[in-house]
Amino acid sequence: MLRRGLVAALVAATALACAAHSYLDPDGPLHQFPSVEARRLPEPAAPLRVVSFNIAYGIEIDRALEVLRGSEALRELDLLALQEMDAPGTERIAKALGINAVYFPSGVHPKHKRDFGCALLSPWPLVEPRKLLLPHGARGSGLRRAATVATVVRGAQRIRAYSVHLPSPLAISGGSRRDELRVLASDAAASSDPVVIAGDFNSHDKVEELERAGFAWLTRGLGDTTRFKLLGIPIAGLAYDHVLTRGLALAPGPAALGIVADNHGASDHLPIWTVLVLDGDPPASGR
Repeated sequence: MLRRGLVAALVAATALACAAHSYLDPDGPLHQFPSVEARRLPEPAAPLRVVSFNIAYGIEIDRALEVLRGSEALRELDLLALQEMDAPGTERIAKALGINAVYFPSGVHPKHKRDFGCALLSPWPLVEPRKLLLPHGARGSGLRRAATVATVVRGAQRIRAYSVHLPSPLAISGGSRRDELRVLASDAAASSDPVVIAGDFNSHDKVEELERAGFAWLTRGLGDTTRFKLLGIPIAGLAYDHVLTRGLALAPGPAALGIVADNHGASDHLPIWTVLVLDGDPPASGR
């Protein structure tokens, strides 16, 4: 009871000082950054490489680019899901990598007074961009999260992609987190194309909600991607960043997924990657 009371007091105090502005318009604001350098090959030459990276508050963009350019497992990616971004940071990464980008902010985060949301980037065309508003505001700030949705047109393939960032563990209840995952699952179920859902779920066990809805939880046993800190000291590892799919499976071999252990100080999260093939199809040759 004492712990609950302390949490309630902290949340109430935060609410007075840290109210957020949420963008509740289902159509925007939308930021698109097309690249003239992005490749437009007639057919993909290799399995689909998916990367997800929470770049804390979109601050350390140069360090994040060092990781994205310097880590062999992240090069020649086909889809990059970013979280905690703003439009200028998204544009900088898209231009530096020579790829396309779509970004919807969820709102103005009260901590840094900047836009805060999810982005999708790809060297392939990103079409049908859409914002999926999630149903629960965070305790304290009231910020409503939104997933960024787009279809990757990769040669003859169409893949619906979601970049997701759910609220922190104290910001919403477990039941509310499951509600948000059910909204994601319902939206993705309407797609006739293969689906990739990638991002920071701020949870491990609740991700089972998507698994129950028929999505393959590819990163379930991948390992810790961030650490819980007490008074600035890391005390526990947390497996919060994940990739789930429908209609796609891991490519065979040990290099089909992993975590980049050195993020060059770009974030409190580590980037993850998966290499995917169409479910039931033999893998293409390539990287």
